[in-house]
Amino acid sequence: MNIHARPTVTPQADEALEDLAESLEISEHRYEQAEARYKSLGEWLNRPDSTIRQYGPQVHVQGSFGLGTVTPPLTDSDEYDIDAVCEFRLLTKAQVTQKTLKQLLEVEMRSYARRHSMNKPIEEHRRCWRQRYADEAQFHIDVTPSVLNGAELAAMLKARALDTSLATTGISITDNEHYFYEIINNDWQRSNPRGFLKWFLLRMAAAYERRKTKLTRKGVYAGTEDVPDYRIRTPLQQSIMILKRHRDIMFIGRNDDKPISIILTTLAAHSYQGEERISDALFAILSKMDSFIKQAADGTFIIENPSDPLENFADKWKKHPERALAFRQWLQQARQDFATIAALSNKDLIADYLVKGVGKGIADKVRERSAKRLSAPSIMTLGLIADAAAARQAPPSLQGDRRNA
Repeated sequence: MNIHARPTVTPQADEALEDLAESLEISEHRYEQAEARYKSLGEWLNRPDSTIRQYGPQVHVQGSFGLGTVTPPLTDSDEYDIDAVCEFRLLTKAQVTQKTLKQLLEVEMRSYARRHSMNKPIEEHRRCWRQRYADEAQFHIDVTPSVLNGAELAAMLKARALDTSLATTGISITDNEHYFYEIINNDWQRSNPRGFLKWFLLRMAAAYERRKTKLTRKGVYAGTEDVPDYRIRTPLQQSIMILKRHRDIMFIGRNDDKPISIILTTLAAHSYQGEERISDALFAILSKMDSFIKQAADGTFIIENPSDPLENFADKWKKHPERALAFRQWLQQARQDFATIAALSNKDLIADYLVKGVGKGIADKVRERSAKRLSAPSIMTLGLIADAAAARQAPPSLQGDRRNA
């Protein structure tokens, strides 16, 4: 396994990376907004007069909102993207075509938009329906129709002696460019977002529990109260957020070549070994994430979907070798940029260098956080101030006792 050297990190750089991760976190309000929207849609699809209620529709969030790796849009004109799937649990591929399934969801999403006075019409995309919310909300939701496919996926994996532990949540999804889109056929595109989320959570389970316990001990939540997932960020999630922002900045204007998030997330999760500090996690990931990319005899690059080993996240790299090259270029640049930051001990220089990698807006937030930390009195200083105040307020006899102590 080819492991890239990990740099030594100065204390100042270590703090800067902590500040960077915090600066990339979106507000709790955004998570609550996203959760409210997809739950509201799920309730609408299951209301008594819903045209699809009899098919048992269930809406699940996926993507970065589900994984807890959302980063702010690069500009105010960009939107947050909420990815969700709608599982039609009482329909099968033998009963419906992909086109019909997509149309069933379309009817209800249009009625949902009318009921909530949404001015922007839903848009059809290759696999999903997109609903844009009001401009001030700054987000849209992509909902992909699907049917359950867990048993079939488990059988396929078992026949090839592959791991079936995450297969039960497998689904088949619509794709309007699929050859059998308008014909009843068993051959649909597969996906397993809930299985992937389960695998991802297992990769960071120990760190997640440590941080959850820390929040409870701080008194933020009672011991019997559930801590919302969006309140907890592990070093794995924070490292992915940093790397995604670095990638977004590097590929401005080159969206087709940009390494996709699921590849970054998968390779990062494979590389993470429970590191507690963000700097340790980030450089562990950067040092070995490419070692989890396989290459077949015919040159095909393989990055297996951990929840469906028959799916290759890098399947387009052979047809589009420029994407494989773009990933290597990005990884080399990320290693170089963050290694440079790791060696710096001047906070201003670190912030200046961050502008190149993560953008001026985020770099300025890091600078502000650093300035607040420097201006905040230390615990020792606060203790001395408190002792001095107590001495001034003490009776003369007690003051004498203090002087003679």
